[in-house]
Amino acid sequence: MIGVISRDDQSAAVEELFQLFKTPWEMYKPERSYDVVVATVNKIPDVDARLLVIYGAEAKTNDATNGVVGRSRYQGASLSYGQTQLPIYGEVLTFEEGSAAVPCVAAGTEVAGLRVCRTETTLIRVGYDLFEEVDYLLTVGQPPKNAAFPTLDVHIMMLREWILDCGIALLEIPPVPAGHRFIVCLTHDIDFAGIRRHRLDHTMWGFLYRSTVGAVSNLLRGRLSVRELLRSWSAAASLPLVYLGWAKDFWEPFGWYLRIEKNIPATYFVIPFKRRPGDKVVAPHASRRGAAYDVSDLAHWPTALLEEGCEVGVHGIDAWHSAEKGREELEKIAAVTGESRIGIRMHWLLREENTFRVLEEAGYAYDSTVGYNDTVGYRSGTTQVFRPAGARTLLELPLHIQDGALFFPQQLDLSESDAWLRCGRLIDHSRTFGGVLTVLWHDRSHGPERFWGAFYVRLLRALTTLDGWFGTADQVVGWFRKRRGVSFERIEGTDGVVRTRVRYQGEQILPPLTIRVHRPSAAGNWRGTAVGTSSNFVDITWNGETTADLDYECDSVALGAAGGSSLR
Repeated sequence: MIGVISRDDQSAAVEELFQLFKTPWEMYKPERSYDVVVATVNKIPDVDARLLVIYGAEAKTNDATNGVVGRSRYQGASLSYGQTQLPIYGEVLTFEEGSAAVPCVAAGTEVAGLRVCRTETTLIRVGYDLFEEVDYLLTVGQPPKNAAFPTLDVHIMMLREWILDCGIALLEIPPVPAGHRFIVCLTHDIDFAGIRRHRLDHTMWGFLYRSTVGAVSNLLRGRLSVRELLRSWSAAASLPLVYLGWAKDFWEPFGWYLRIEKNIPATYFVIPFKRRPGDKVVAPHASRRGAAYDVSDLAHWPTALLEEGCEVGVHGIDAWHSAEKGREELEKIAAVTGESRIGIRMHWLLREENTFRVLEEAGYAYDSTVGYNDTVGYRSGTTQVFRPAGARTLLELPLHIQDGALFFPQQLDLSESDAWLRCGRLIDHSRTFGGVLTVLWHDRSHGPERFWGAFYVRLLRALTTLDGWFGTADQVVGWFRKRRGVSFERIEGTDGVVRTRVRYQGEQILPPLTIRVHRPSAAGNWRGTAVGTSSNFVDITWNGETTADLDYECDSVALGAAGGSSLR
């Protein structure tokens, strides 16, 4: 059990951190003993704990007693934990090195984290405030320059490893279904739904330029093959026939995606109302945000998508700032799909400080807007679905990979080989930390003049060969919602043994969760700054239908279920 001592204004960040790091915890109670105490306050009480982890850039009341001496303070810094980089967005305190302390976190040539050995309690003193960092990541988010760092997941990894390195057993429910290493969520924003509706407008003229003059430029830059150049010219020449209905609309997305994603669920975010650019849009060419179609123009396609196990969500126009208009947009899509749970991703990824509260008031089950238009990676520093600030029931499915961010000349403008390396690193992170990898490929990206379809096929084939679970956005968010519904209870038996009860009330969890009991390294076998080292653990597949009582102490694990059934 972890006891937490934090400031009153940090309660939301504490609660959300321990939804992501799903392990038994409670706010610190002075009369209890704990395996671990995590503290961010300045006045540190005497605690009965095997491990005390103190975070903060301010001097703590027990620093001098433990021989901890501050050195310098910085506003933000890039720290390193072994070979892993860790951006910090609040204040950082570095420490003087002492013979009684072992450095465990570095800030360049200085020390930002120390381990101090005491007789009964191990102390780890870290020079930043963990809960301030969590709050910043889940509200403001990381700047594009730090997008590649799964920062919040690294914070969790560090705390987990410090616990295990002190010889303390740890119960955890990982953020991934049993039998899988990560989750994949394929999504498509439908901005155009074909070129046939665009006649003599900026979209048509832009296409003609990019498919002719622009295509030559891309050929010379190595971004287009000769074959694709000829296909691009052919598409431009066929445009009159497309308008007459005599040639196939080469931007029509649904048939192509259904074919290459056969038997793989995906989520399509569609525009609810045509020719509405939206209000409060402060961006160049804001009038172009209005779409030439809406969901009522899609004929049989929404039904076909649902029949193939896909999901249809809202590609929101004004829902980011208006609950009334957001409700109108939701009802338009719900009338077509017949679904009661509807999710949203905002067109152009627009949002403001109150967006999540507004979306929740409008009735949305989840949002998937938190990501980047200009790069790929971790806006909130995590692979996990989380509850954003200001929301009570709405959950956020973070966006990680977007085609336009990879390939647009105004964005990263990557070659396919460089884009593949970027995506590969994100896949590796997801398989390391669990959670979900959310991919966005737009409706017209597979056809002329972009020709990003071949890259997507390659990416999809790679993902399907790995040990991931594929789900629609609603399925993925629903799985995380059930995981969040799991609670831990401390049970003191008549035999004096303290057990942990894992409890869940709700629908069966499918795919099931994993209850993981880490068997730690031997007490005192400190690995220092080693990162990614493995511990032994016992995994139990659990679908929530039984209440699990766990009795574990260091290397011994005894598991049972209410009613006597075995969970070994």
